Amino acid sequence: MAAVPTRRRTGPQRTGPATPAESVLPELRAMWWETGVRARAEAGLFAVFAELPRLVWAALRISWGADRLRTSVVAVATVGAGVMAAFGLLATQRVLVELFAGGPTGDKVAAALPALAVLAGATAVRAGMGIATGYALNGLTPRVSREVERGLFEVTTAVRLEAFDADAFADDMERASRGTDSAIDLVQASMNLLAGLVGVIAVAVAVVVIHPLLLLALLFATVPNAWASLRAGHLRYQTYIAGSVRRRRMWLLHRLMAERDSAPELRSYGLRRFLLDQYDRVMGVETDIQLALARRVTTTTTVGSVIGGVATAVVYVLLGLLLIEGHIPLAAAATCVIAVQAAQRSLSVVTFQVDRVYTEGQHFRDYTGFMTRAAAYLPGPANPATPDRLRVLTVDDVSLRYPERDDPAVDRVTLTIEAGQTVAFVGENGSGKTSLAAMIATLRTPTEGAIRWNGRPLPDWDRDGLRNRIAVVTQEYHKWPFTAATNIAIGDIDTEARQDRIEAAAARAVADDMIRELPHGYETLLDRTFANGQDLSGGQWQRITAARGFLRDAELLVMDEPSSALDPRAEDALFQAIRDRQGRRTTILITHRLANVRHADRIVVLDGGEVVEVGRHDELLARQGRYARMWAEQEAARSWRL
Repeated sequence: MAAVPTRRRTGPQRTGPATPAESVLPELRAMWWETGVRARAEAGLFAVFAELPRLVWAALRISWGADRLRTSVVAVATVGAGVMAAFGLLATQRVLVELFAGGPTGDKVAAALPALAVLAGATAVRAGMGIATGYALNGLTPRVSREVERGLFEVTTAVRLEAFDADAFADDMERASRGTDSAIDLVQASMNLLAGLVGVIAVAVAVVVIHPLLLLALLFATVPNAWASLRAGHLRYQTYIAGSVRRRRMWLLHRLMAERDSAPELRSYGLRRFLLDQYDRVMGVETDIQLALARRVTTTTTVGSVIGGVATAVVYVLLGLLLIEGHIPLAAAATCVIAVQAAQRSLSVVTFQVDRVYTEGQHFRDYTGFMTRAAAYLPGPANPATPDRLRVLTVDDVSLRYPERDDPAVDRVTLTIEAGQTVAFVGENGSGKTSLAAMIATLRTPTEGAIRWNGRPLPDWDRDGLRNRIAVVTQEYHKWPFTAATNIAIGDIDTEARQDRIEAAAARAVADDMIRELPHGYETLLDRTFANGQDLSGGQWQRITAARGFLRDAELLVMDEPSSALDPRAEDALFQAIRDRQGRRTTILITHRLANVRHADRIVVLDGGEVVEVGRHDELLARQGRYARMWAEQEAARSWRL
C-alpha cells in the first residue's frame, strides 16, 4: 500500500517505491461504453465506410420492426426533401437566368415569376417534409426503445440463474443494456446520415444538370473540409479511449471525495490531502493530454480549412474563366456558388453522423450478440404437467459445479425429505448449503443427478406451477424500492394483496410493530431515492424478507440464514414461527446458529459439498462427529460471551 503523502504534489513525483497513482488506483476492468469508442479509435476511415452500409441496414430493420408506417414516412420524406432540394437549385438557376437576361427589369421579373413559384413551392414542400420527418422520428423513437429494451428484459428475466455465475455473461449484459439506448441513437443517426447523403446527391445531380464541369468544382471545394472533420473525429476517439482509465479513476475519486458512504472514514483517517493528491496526479496528466489533443485537432481542422479555402478560391477562379470564355452563363456560376454552400452544409451533417453511426453500431452489436449468446441459458419449453401437493422430495446423487471452479459446490448428495418435515442444512461457509437449497427450490439446475417432487424430476413439472408451491427467503436479499406493504406482497404476486394477510405475515416475522413505527406505516417507501423514503437497518430488512416468505404459506419454504442480523428476541420469535410449520408444511432451514436447529426433524451436515452426517440433534451429539464439535465450539463461545 502506498504511503500517505505528507504534502500536496501536482506532478507524478514519487515518495518511495510504491506511491505512484497507479499503485493506489490500479487498472480497472473494461466498461460497456468502451466497445464502440475503442472500435472507432482503432478503425481506419476506409474500414468505417466499409461497415456503414451494414449498420444503416440494421438500423432500418430495427425501425421497420418497431413501426412500419413511421419508417416509411421518414424514408419517403427524406428522399422527397432531397428531390425538392434538387428542384430548388434548378429553379434558382432558372430565376437567375431570367434576371440576368437583357431587357427591362419588369419584363425580367415577370419572366422569372414561374421559376420563383417553383422555387417557393419546392422550398415549402421540403420544409413540410422536414416537419413530417421530425414528427415521424419523434414517434418512432419511443417505439424503438420499447421494442429493443423489452426484448432485453424478456431475456434477462427468463435466463437460468446459472447465467449470472459466468463473468462473461455479466459483462455482456452490462454492455447490452447500453445497446438498447444505442438502438435509438443508431436509428436516428442513420436517418440523419441518409438525409445528409440525399442532400449531397441532390446538389450533385442539380449541378450536373446545370453544367457537368461544375461537379468537379463542387467536389474540389467540399472534400478537403469533410476529410479534415473525419480526421479530427478520429483523433478525438483515439485520445478518448487512451484516457478511459484516467476518466474512470477520476470517477472513482469523485465518489470517494463527494459521497455520503465514504465521508466518515475520509474525515476520521484524515484522507483529504491524500485523495486530493491523487486527483492532482491523474488530472495533471489528463489536462496535458487534452491540451495536446486540442493542438492536433486545431492543426488538422486548420489544414483542412486552408485547403478547403484554397480549393474554393480555385473554384471561383475556374468559374470566372468559364464565364469569360463563355462556357457557362452567369446564372450557372451563381447557382454553383449556392450549390457549394449547400453541399458543405450537407457534408458537415454526413461527417458527424458517420462517426455516430459507426460507434453506436458497435454498441448495438453488443446487444444483438448478447441476445444470441443468452439463448443458450434460456430454459427449455414449459412442461404442461401441474405439480400436485408435496408428499416427498428426493435428492438423488446430485452435484453442482460453478463455471471456472475446479471443485464442485455440491458433490453427489442424496437425501429424502418427507412432507411436513423441518430439515436443517448446517456446515461451515462454502460447504454447499445454499447451493443445495437453490437446486431444491428450482433456482439452479443440477450438473449431475436429479431432484424429484413426488417421484417425478423437477423439469418434468410445469416450472411456474412448481415455483408457486415454493417460497425462498434468501441470505442475500434484495432491497426492493417499494413500500413496506408491497415489499411483503411480492412474496405472493399472483394472489390478492390483502392488508390483513400482509400484516399477518409481518407479525409472524416480528416485523409488524417495526413497520407501524415507520413514518407512514405500511405505506412507507423503503428507499431514500424517493421523497420521504426511509432507510432500514439490516435486521429490519431481514424481518421484511422473512415476512415475504411467510406470506405465501408455501408447501416448501427455504429459509437461508433468516436471522443473521436479528436481535435475540426477534430471532426467537422468528424461529417459533418456523417451528409452527412443523408437521403441516415442509421447511428447509439454513443457519450457522445450531441452537436454532435443535427441534428440526433432521439435520444435514455438509462439508466441501458432501453430506457427512444426517440425524436429529440428540443423535448427532451422541455420535461425537463434526456436528458435535461445531455445537461444542458454539456453546463455549456463548459461555465466554456470557
